[in-house]
Amino acid sequence: MTFDEALELLEGALSFGIHPSLDGIRALTALLGIPQDSFSSMQVTGTNGKTSVTRIAAALLSAHGHRTGVYTSPHLVSYSERMVIDGEQASEEEFSAALGAVAGVVEADSVRQAQTLGLDATSLDLAYTEFELLTAAALWLFRERSCDWACLEIGMGGRWDATSVVMPKVSVVTGVGLDHTERLGTTRAQIAADKAHIIKPGSVAVFGPGCEGVEDVLLARAVETGSAVVRVGLADEDVAWRVTAAPQQPGDRTWMDVYGVYATYDELAATAPSYQAPNIATAIAAAECALGRALEADTVRATLLSLPFPGRFELLCSEPPVIIDGAHNPQAAAVLASAIREAFGERGPVIVLGILRDKDAAGIIEALAPVARSFVCTQSSSPRSLEPEELARIVEAIVGVRPPVYADLSMALRYAEQIASDDSTGVVVTGSLYTAGEVRSPGVG
Repeated sequence: MTFDEALELLEGALSFGIHPSLDGIRALTALLGIPQDSFSSMQVTGTNGKTSVTRIAAALLSAHGHRTGVYTSPHLVSYSERMVIDGEQASEEEFSAALGAVAGVVEADSVRQAQTLGLDATSLDLAYTEFELLTAAALWLFRERSCDWACLEIGMGGRWDATSVVMPKVSVVTGVGLDHTERLGTTRAQIAADKAHIIKPGSVAVFGPGCEGVEDVLLARAVETGSAVVRVGLADEDVAWRVTAAPQQPGDRTWMDVYGVYATYDELAATAPSYQAPNIATAIAAAECALGRALEADTVRATLLSLPFPGRFELLCSEPPVIIDGAHNPQAAAVLASAIREAFGERGPVIVLGILRDKDAAGIIEALAPVARSFVCTQSSSPRSLEPEELARIVEAIVGVRPPVYADLSMALRYAEQIASDDSTGVVVTGSLYTAGEVRSPGVG
């Protein structure tokens, strides 16, 4: 299977939507010989921060000598970003081979079932979702590459997410906010109950600071499964952190100390805003729980210092500063606003905004308005994008000024860069990972 054929397969599977069931992924992994049984797994869920925690925890496991696969979603530029082994993104050839392996067993099973039933194989309905195909492919690839660990980011929720075909040794909930309410529930408690299903017998549950207020729901699940619990917070918790120096401009480092499960790790630095400190503390706790011991402090320092954070307050260029951030809900936008205050002070950047239709655009804008010099409204190429004219109307209703509108993202970016240069400030592109990812793509900007 070529890379284009793999993309065509995934595009065709998009029409099958989302299935609230594990039957599909169980069938796929059974056909593949249950690859998830060949390595240990960590699952990470949460409304915000789960991608960062997944990547940091995986990097720490790799740095401590364990071959580690990472599965995240969505991607910024290429589907192959979703599968990473020891810090190396899967090549298009590896990605295609993994999807080809999945497609092959599905086709063979279709023929076998048809022969058993005396039917034409094309008459059988063996439809799988895009995420089921991708998850099965990732698990297959991790087995083929002899991974010791797989760190798996939940796509949505926890109970019916395809990654929940695994029996994790570490189950991480970074936090619970109001997102995907049409599927997970309309209250934080309901959403927490869905996410809590990644906590399974034999796992250690790690609760990030964003779980405050719904810990009783998560703890009930931990009691039910007999799982040990580690809580991450600023004080009176099992794991805590302290920021000792925050960034003063785009591209600066955050310095911090982390008080882990087994040891204290001081003088840690990451090229990231201070909002990553709780994610780093949560990831350190998860890695400690995975290994059952303290991490090597020097290894932790070196790993964090070299770790990129793609799509998370990522500085793409310096003159003027252009930053992309995938904040796609009000909670993430509020965190982004704090990072903007750190890096830009009173100047405030020009914010290029592109949001999906099913997101809380007003909530995102309200969180960013106090730190924005101005807004520019645009859209990504996603068919789910909110029309920029409609987005501009929402911005005007909140800030009282109608922003410029560019349907073409590259034109919106060029306009914002010119304004930022004239005003000696910077540009932040946000509202969606799709928007951030397209700015990161070659040929944009």
